[in-house]
Amino acid sequence: MKIKIRTPFFETTVKNYIFGDAVLDYARAADAASKKYDVDVLFIAPYTEIRRVRENTDRIFVLAPYMDFIKPGRGIADVLPEALKAAGAQGVVLNHSERPMTLNALRKTIDRANKLDLLTFVCADTIAEAQALALLHPDILNPEPTELIGSGQVSDMGYVKEVIRAVKSIDPSILVEQAAGITNAQQVYDFIMAGSEAAGSASGILTSSNPHALLNEMIHAVSKAREDLMKGQS
Repeated sequence: MKIKIRTPFFETTVKNYIFGDAVLDYARAADAASKKYDVDVLFIAPYTEIRRVRENTDRIFVLAPYMDFIKPGRGIADVLPEALKAAGAQGVVLNHSERPMTLNALRKTIDRANKLDLLTFVCADTIAEAQALALLHPDILNPEPTELIGSGQVSDMGYVKEVIRAVKSIDPSILVEQAAGITNAQQVYDFIMAGSEAAGSASGILTSSNPHALLNEMIHAVSKAREDLMKGQS
């Protein structure tokens, strides 16, 4: 059965900023904050660390950064979906700007992931692309303008609200995240209050002076936004 994510949630990864033991330390920091604030956290782990992260954390959900739609058999450099699941991955990121995919490959890969009960976290660039990818019915869509990724500049609220409306008009069950350029906890809070069901950060955290502290602050901001949204509904 696929994992169920509670909203609002937080997502982070390490890209290639850190490796080895430092990845596990960062994952444990995310796990601790997830427990402390009762916030679901998606952790995109490098292939080499998926099993270790999964076996040494309790609350975070571990995703792989990519996979191919191949089946068991010949091949040596492709990423086999069954192998990711066996290593402990609970989902997979697809179509990131640093690993773009064709529409046909994306459709086939989402289908493979669904058959293996792997959560699909799909990235988009423009609002038009987000609409097109919504027709493939991924579990999560992360629309982020490519030029903002790692830039320290975030999407404007007009983009945020319009892309959420566009995706939900096609499939209301798709969870929509905002992540590009986030560098502080206030931005996390603002995006969620604007209607985003999640926020995420990688470069903004890992290039900061104290990544673990900033990670904690951002996950706390998700919790605060959740509380304020609940107050507004009461």
